[in-house]
Amino acid sequence: MSTLRLGEKFSKGLMQEVQKWGRLKPTGVSLRQMMQFGAKTTEKNLLISAQFLHKELAIRIARIAVDLERSPYGLSEKPAVLQVRDWYVDSFRDFRTFPEIKNDSDEKEFTKMINKVKVRHNNVVPMMALGVQQLKKGLGRMTSYEDLYEIHEFLDRLYMSRMGIRMLIGQHVALHDQNLPPNCVGYIDTKMSPMEVAQNASEDARSVCAREYGSAPEVKIFGDPKFTFPYVPTHLHLMVFELVKNSLRAVNDCYMESDKVEPPIRIIVADGIEDVTIKVSDEGGGIPRSGLPKIFTYLYSTAKNPLDEHPDLGTSDMATLAGYGYGLPISRLYARYFGGDLQIISMEGYGTDAYLHLSRLGDSEEPLP
Repeated sequence: MSTLRLGEKFSKGLMQEVQKWGRLKPTGVSLRQMMQFGAKTTEKNLLISAQFLHKELAIRIARIAVDLERSPYGLSEKPAVLQVRDWYVDSFRDFRTFPEIKNDSDEKEFTKMINKVKVRHNNVVPMMALGVQQLKKGLGRMTSYEDLYEIHEFLDRLYMSRMGIRMLIGQHVALHDQNLPPNCVGYIDTKMSPMEVAQNASEDARSVCAREYGSAPEVKIFGDPKFTFPYVPTHLHLMVFELVKNSLRAVNDCYMESDKVEPPIRIIVADGIEDVTIKVSDEGGGIPRSGLPKIFTYLYSTAKNPLDEHPDLGTSDMATLAGYGYGLPISRLYARYFGGDLQIISMEGYGTDAYLHLSRLGDSEEPLP
């Protein structure tokens, strides 16, 4: 079935090449290596970077395309997942047909091409969410989603690989930007203030909460405002935003019927020798112990199944998929991508503490599947 389906859109030769490249091993890169390499953006360095990415990204994209063909429980047969697989095969072909990069003008053309690839893959997460919903619809109500751990592992692998591809493309493209702030090396801020990022992410989360509920609890941040370390601010913003948004929602839901003042969310930023740890604490009633395993799975969400409300939902309607409970598992992958982690500890009847650990050392390689 699989080979027959592959042949429908792509030539046999191309698919054999995808399989061959999908067996090659990717090369992990660390935050420190990206930072040191990008510190001098000479033409020579950009050329070396492009030559490395020309081969490296083809390997990573092929591995995802092969993985999408073998996804468990028939997920690979779902129309939304087939669409995602096609994007990866198209991108693989773009890399393989791009000629050898020999000079500055080749490198500039290559940079344009990889930027287009990045844009093509913008909707992978909502599209895969739709594929999972299509699968759940087919499995019916009787399935216990905790049993489908293979799907969870598959999606973890897919999103971690995608994260690495987007980081490498984004970093290379950003090195061309003449208007980067003084401390930035591509996507990396060598003097990032976690307090400042936490402040901005909290304000964004509060405005989302105020739109939804009409008001938002206060957020208090504690730590050293002068402390900085090298990290990717967009990654940290995404993680803190998600944690604060969840806490605000929990507190709002907990105090909706009450005339008591809502307690504030507390964020503590601690700088250790190995890790920077950010703790987000709320008094939003906590999560029952039986619910804790579910918070990191892609198959469980409190949101309604989009296919129940729109049985004819096509693969183009992305707006309906906003907020499908992917925030925590994706945030944990972002933390792990550079050697950190995310842990949630809850006291049912009181509140929840989220611990976001970020490696200060920047020397752990990407955890490539």
